[in-house]
Amino acid sequence: MSSIDVVVTGLGATTPLGADVASTWDGMLTGRSGVHALEEEWAGDLPVRIAASLAEDPTTHFDRVLLRRLDRSEQIALIAARQAWADAGFAPKDGGEGDSLDRERLAVTFGTGIGGALTLLAQDDILETRGPRKVSPFTIPMLMPNGPAAWVGLELGALAGVHSPASACATGAEAIAMGLDVIRSGRADVVVAGGTESVIAPLPIAGFAAMRALSTRNDEPERASRPWDKNRDGFVLGEGAGALVLERADHARARGARIYARLAGAGLSSDGFDIVQPHPDGQIRAMRLALENAGVSPSDVHHINAHATSTPVGDMLEVEAIRKAIGDHPVLTSTKSMTGHLLGAAGAVESIATVLAVHHGVVPPTLNLDDPDEALDLDVAAGKPRDLQINVAINNSFGFGGHNVALVFQRA
Repeated sequence: MSSIDVVVTGLGATTPLGADVASTWDGMLTGRSGVHALEEEWAGDLPVRIAASLAEDPTTHFDRVLLRRLDRSEQIALIAARQAWADAGFAPKDGGEGDSLDRERLAVTFGTGIGGALTLLAQDDILETRGPRKVSPFTIPMLMPNGPAAWVGLELGALAGVHSPASACATGAEAIAMGLDVIRSGRADVVVAGGTESVIAPLPIAGFAAMRALSTRNDEPERASRPWDKNRDGFVLGEGAGALVLERADHARARGARIYARLAGAGLSSDGFDIVQPHPDGQIRAMRLALENAGVSPSDVHHINAHATSTPVGDMLEVEAIRKAIGDHPVLTSTKSMTGHLLGAAGAVESIATVLAVHHGVVPPTLNLDDPDEALDLDVAAGKPRDLQINVAINNSFGFGGHNVALVFQRA
């Protein structure tokens, strides 16, 4: 447990539920689903024809010159970061009245699970049909996985380091854990942390479908993502980005910032088991390490935003891990039932949901839990939100490759 207190002072997001944090949070509390049928012509021959696309077209935020240089994952990372930065009360890079932030004390930790796949696929089509001279000179910066972090760093003028973790579906949460470490190390006073993903395209969908990881409930898109339900048959691919401004508590108080919650601790582990199959022991260790890092006990935890993606195996392995690491008393939810699975952005957007749950004292619901799995013996906020005094909450994120991250947020 570090003596340096870290708090959350800014939030930003663009998701299948809304173009910002307010609309996304409203969508969660009202139990809206962001999943829909894919109407694109390319989806016709795919075994899975549903996804959770963004609620707002991100291209409206950029001029044509900049759009030529940004992959979609980079666009939405910038949108989320700009929102979080403004929400925290900071001025743009070029400064402004009252802007006294030392950019040498500002860092970025922002990741993506897959990177600029849409650019890679589009430019490969151009290469094959029109030749190498027609390939965009911006191809490499658009497809490289550190591109979103780099653009956020450039946007904000961050000089204390720009870092880009890539740990599959644990990426967004690992970026937040990294941001916590950067501040605790004394290297920065402020970190913009988050995750982004945008890979709704034929090849990623076909690849996930070939693994039998995706739901094939094509005729009922809004009912397809159903964590812990007996009839779950896989996750729904989504896209989005989330950003959090992390800040030294004394730095935040000195400038009179609003504080949403305290980022009390983080726990990271690896399974050493399989490239795609999870192992409950790694998840248990991540949660226990997070509690130890935060200086709290399992009995202190009131709420868990679970990783729960709606896969037949993964959902119940996490239930087993939570029971062993924390107990059966916290109220669980899976906001993936509404947003779909945002891959590298999931941990960031779900951390925002966890922060707001702590801040407002309400747990967003889990949709489509109509017939709970017989092994589900934990308390889930199903169907409607639940008012709850939350002092300590956990956000779990687990990724292919055996990456496990648990984040502890505490009432400020």
